[in-house]
Amino acid sequence: MASYSTILGLSNELLRDILDYIEADPEKFISVDRRAYLSQESFKAPERPPPNQAQNLASFRLTCRRFSELGAIHQFARVTTRFSRHGLERLENIAGQPHLAKHVKKFSYMVPYFYIEGRGRVQQVLPTLQGSLGSLNIGLFVEKFNEQREIVQTEEDERVLKKALSAFTSLQHVQILRVQDQQDGMLLSYIRRHNSLNELLEIKWAPACSHSTRTLGAAMLATRSPCSRFSSPMLSPQSALGLSEHQTQFISALAERLTCLELHFDDGTDLDERMGQLSGLFKAVFTSARNLQAVHLGFPSHRPLSLKLEDIFHNVRWEKLIAFGIQAWKLDADEIIGLARRHKDKLKGLRLRDVLMKDGSMWKDVLAFLREEMQRLDWVSLRRIGYAKQFEEQWAMGAEIPDDPPGGASDSSDENDDNDDVYDNNDDHESDISDSVDSGEQSESDDEHGPNAHELDFPGTLMPDTPASATWCRCGDRNSYPESAEELGDDGVFVSNTQRKMWEKWVVRGCPEHGSGS
Repeated sequence: MASYSTILGLSNELLRDILDYIEADPEKFISVDRRAYLSQESFKAPERPPPNQAQNLASFRLTCRRFSELGAIHQFARVTTRFSRHGLERLENIAGQPHLAKHVKKFSYMVPYFYIEGRGRVQQVLPTLQGSLGSLNIGLFVEKFNEQREIVQTEEDERVLKKALSAFTSLQHVQILRVQDQQDGMLLSYIRRHNSLNELLEIKWAPACSHSTRTLGAAMLATRSPCSRFSSPMLSPQSALGLSEHQTQFISALAERLTCLELHFDDGTDLDERMGQLSGLFKAVFTSARNLQAVHLGFPSHRPLSLKLEDIFHNVRWEKLIAFGIQAWKLDADEIIGLARRHKDKLKGLRLRDVLMKDGSMWKDVLAFLREEMQRLDWVSLRRIGYAKQFEEQWAMGAEIPDDPPGGASDSSDENDDNDDVYDNNDDHESDISDSVDSGEQSESDDEHGPNAHELDFPGTLMPDTPASATWCRCGDRNSYPESAEELGDDGVFVSNTQRKMWEKWVVRGCPEHGSGS
């Protein structure tokens, strides 16, 4: 009895520390200006905790009313729901318990592909595939199709989302994630191999993305949600086009509330053309989003955008911007310098993933500007930067162009302690979420998924004993720094992984071997 009384006598702060040993505190969200924020907070899918961890937390909450309330802070800080009848019922159940709903700070909406074409014949078409699909349960696909149609027609999802967002009074961050279970993946693959089926049945992401974005956005507006962060690692250009045709004012109203916006567009045909068509929508959004502190806009690494930077950003200057990122873009040096200059007074983090310099531009010019003019920069990410000409030559030769997951892998092994990985005890895992890209699995290797991975070094490209590849350290001698960008070894052709890591540290005046800044 004395021991029990002693535990109850502990302060809430100490009990929260104890809970950290059961499960890392999910309230410790990574700050938007941290290098790990994008991959850990915005684009990383929630992971289901180990069964014993979830059970430990549940047991802790059953001890007494006080422990139940403290445990709820952990258990419900992050809620994940799948677009399905079961997922929406569960979400409504949480929303109906204000003492739990008030703790939700991050809401992840897992959206599957939609069954669309030939809806009137789905129940006739699917059974004919049974022999080709082996052990797959055809009845399950018919059930999924009927469920999707019913949810959309009755607007049940929008009703539940409005109820949930109204109840989530502490909500900070909403993300839309694409999810594909193993059976849907097998059916999708089968349909793609048999073009004749496309007229009868298709499984598409664009309508699913468009519907979920519209309903979630409507719920945010209708409930005056306090949420100020929105991210989606697999946004469909087609869905965005559909929204832009009729709902620019609606989207601008949402943008006014945002402090963080992170979007990664998935692969698609005519990406330049489609993004060009979205230029007006981006102008409306970015002009309205006056409170933005963090912005990221990314594209597939193997399909970099060729539009001008300002075709999307329209020379907008955000007074509060502290972190900016783009991924997979062919640019001139002046374009990067121009945007950085507009935000040099506050910008702390700059992510330039898979950015390729066009002919006539050099990375050393960008690096020199960042080092000399961007005095507030704490970190720069240059993962797989390079030159457009060399990239196009590799592509023509059939070389594999690797893709990071949306948002990229963690930037360096020396920041692992800063990646506050937390797990959601409320994941709606109805089925096996097997798409590793859609789920945002992350690698924490600074060598980009393994030693020397994706170096793309061809024979004779970079000799191992050149100054650019040599390790140097300034911890003991501050004069060991290269004095100018001319000494960085930029040849205007190729950037190795070793070079880009050294350049990242040089820009922020940090030791490339040990990482600390000056």
